[in-house]
Amino acid sequence: MILVIALIAVAIILLSIGVIFRSDHSFRSQHIHENERMREDHIHCSTAQDKELRRKKKHQINTKKL
Repeated sequence: MILVIALIAVAIILLSIGVIFRSDHSFRSQHIHENERMREDHIHCSTAQDKELRRKKKHQINTKKL
C-alpha cells in the first residue's frame, strides 16, 4: 500500500513540474478545436462535425421519396 501511495505521489510531482515552470501556470487545453494542427486538417470534435453535416442540405435524405 505504501508503494502505491509513493508511486502516485511521484506521478503527481512529475506532472506538476510542467505546470510550475510554465509562464502561465496552467495546463494546455485538451479540446480538439483549440489545436492548431487539427484546425489545419479541418478536424473537429464529433459533436461539431455531426452538427456541420446536418446543416448541409445535400447530405439530407428525402424521406418523402422513399
